[in-house]
Amino acid sequence: MKYSVDKQETHTIFSINESNLNTLIAPDLKSEFYILHDAGIKDLILDISNVKYVDSSGLSAILTGHRIWKAIGSFILTGVESDSVKKLIEISRLESVLTIVPTIDESVDYIKMEQLERGLEAESE
Repeated sequence: MKYSVDKQETHTIFSINESNLNTLIAPDLKSEFYILHDAGIKDLILDISNVKYVDSSGLSAILTGHRIWKAIGSFILTGVESDSVKKLIEISRLESVLTIVPTIDESVDYIKMEQLERGLEAESE
């Protein structure tokens, strides 16, 4: 699987550099998610702007990322540009489950807001 990881102070951007997120790629993506989780990454942006096709295995990998991070921080899906990927998400009704943000910049802003909210919640406890 071709990908890039951009670790920042407040978040990490994982960009998939493949056109298909399918049964050949999905197991590697899941493994990378667990590696990042074990490395202490709390907020992850998954950029799929290069992905033109996702099958059920790819969708399962994305949901694995969502499940891993929902308890510890933020998992943002960005770059959902392909019509076939949009349709799959809509048909699966996952737009109400996943946090989907149009761009990386907007995703970073979203994570900053969530981090502020978590900080305020921790102070009030």
